[in-house]
Amino acid sequence: MKSIPICLLLFLAEVTFGQVQVLTQHNDNFRTGWNKDEKLLRQGNVKADSFGVVFTRPVDDQIYAQPLIARANIPGVGMKNVVIIATVNNSVYAFDADDGSVFEPYWQVNLTPFGWRAMKNTDTACGANNYFDFSGNIGIVGTPVIDPNSSTVYLVAKSVGGVAYQQQLHALDLATGAEKSGSPVTIAAQVPGSGTGSSAGSISFDAKLENQRSALLLSNGVVSIAWAAHGDCGNYHGWIIGYDATTLAQKFVYNATPEGYQGGIWMAGSGLSADELGNIYAAVGNGSVGRNGNPSDVINRSESALKLKVNGSSLEVATFFTPTNFSVLEQGDQDFGVTGMMLLPGRNQAISGAKDGSLYLMNRDTMGGYSSIGNLVVQSYSQGSSSAHNLSSLTYYKGTQKEFVYIWSDNVPLKAFPYNATAKKFDLTNIVTQPTDGPKGYNGAFLSVSSDNAIDSTAILWVSHAANACNANQQTCPGILRAFKANDVTTELWNSSQRSGNSPGNYAKFNCPTIANGKVYLATFSNKLMVYGLLKGITATEPVHSDVFIFPNPARDVIQVQASESIVSVRIISVESKTVFQGAIENEIRLTGIPTGIYVVEVWTKSGLTRQKLLVNR
Repeated sequence: MKSIPICLLLFLAEVTFGQVQVLTQHNDNFRTGWNKDEKLLRQGNVKADSFGVVFTRPVDDQIYAQPLIARANIPGVGMKNVVIIATVNNSVYAFDADDGSVFEPYWQVNLTPFGWRAMKNTDTACGANNYFDFSGNIGIVGTPVIDPNSSTVYLVAKSVGGVAYQQQLHALDLATGAEKSGSPVTIAAQVPGSGTGSSAGSISFDAKLENQRSALLLSNGVVSIAWAAHGDCGNYHGWIIGYDATTLAQKFVYNATPEGYQGGIWMAGSGLSADELGNIYAAVGNGSVGRNGNPSDVINRSESALKLKVNGSSLEVATFFTPTNFSVLEQGDQDFGVTGMMLLPGRNQAISGAKDGSLYLMNRDTMGGYSSIGNLVVQSYSQGSSSAHNLSSLTYYKGTQKEFVYIWSDNVPLKAFPYNATAKKFDLTNIVTQPTDGPKGYNGAFLSVSSDNAIDSTAILWVSHAANACNANQQTCPGILRAFKANDVTTELWNSSQRSGNSPGNYAKFNCPTIANGKVYLATFSNKLMVYGLLKGITATEPVHSDVFIFPNPARDVIQVQASESIVSVRIISVESKTVFQGAIENEIRLTGIPTGIYVVEVWTKSGLTRQKLLVNR
């Protein structure tokens, strides 16, 4: 057998081996942040000499929305993996997600109406010099969601025209960026109520007051959007509004405090969660709890975890949890709902937290309601520090032996909570902590996990946080990207400060890393997308995709190609980009005339394109 030239191995490192898509914030509607189909990155190759920046992409403003990865049939190009980036200037980009040599976006659109501009932090009710949660534009903030079946990107853009404020739901064609039929829809809603800002017995959605920070949710054919406040300014309320994903007709409206005040739903940028039955889960911040002196009244449900079910044109509370000390949380700006609501896979449980450092594990069917004598939840845990504000993300991994939930709050160590499947609780006596310094300002770390299913040696916890002690909640701070063993977070594998050229620039707060197909995509506040990946080649025998099989491999005279669904066509390409075979197949492909070397096999099925490597050895 001939040796494999290093140039061919480097070529292979640029090939799209997997076809993982990240279509929503934190990977799925449970908001676990776990990509369990990562075939290239593993603990053994994410290290200083083999992993780092592979390319960057400039954009026109800061990126608050998490990068999303999708397959798109680009006109004149074909099926490609694209990374969708949205900026606070109301701009959306579709870049090639795999090929660093394709510099220009496949499409780019700006969604600000003609004669208008993107909304700015100085436009909010907080006043021009009193609001620093944003440093400029606040056009597109919430992470979009993508429907792969209709090839549609859904997002909310905020604009100002004169003295008019407008928020619009857009449905963009994934392949071109063009508006779909009926798009955009100007967001408007009204509910009965006498709460703050009401008029004549009703409360209307206010596009100026409402902060669309939470990621969008697509579930059961409905796009659900949540809102909170800009710095607790004005007579805002927490809203959830659902739109039909096909027609964009409004389906339901929910107001968290129709007879009270506030109750914003922002969850540190996390999206609303949804279970298999379409129930929606939300964590609600500070504001009114109950009414008429009854903290258990479901009409006003601030400081609470909610399970909501659709009831006609509204959502109703199926069950909820409100901490016993909600009044203390309310008075001390220690509000509930800063971590989002993560649903545990395979468990009928959910977890969320509050700014006082507390975490709560809840039964999704009976969350615990309110009790003045104690929290009626499955389990609670305190970080043990008033400075651990839980302005972070919760993330999940289940390996061959252990199951973990992770959080890294500001001013305390990274924690991995082992889950005891027998007790159906966390094993709080065996929490694994990472002793090195983490985020120090008023902002925690944002986490994701990648692995090849439950193979612990491939499991990596990815962490993004501010690199120093500056207050990332109200300042623009330098950032750092880090990688730890997910099955043992005491071991750090890599970080972006180990070698020059890997720094992400300014940290994008509340923004989780996106991992797909051997790369890590990181948003920044430096007006650029950072893409990290392997700097060296991979071995010719490394598995790449479980749904398409090529054998034998290495091959000599003939190969068979099989897939989990019908194969439309196959193409074999050399490293010089020369097509050496193309066509439909029935049983096998003869390799007559194809010389020894490494090739890329493109397999087209009804779901799209998968690429695998093939070694021909004569």
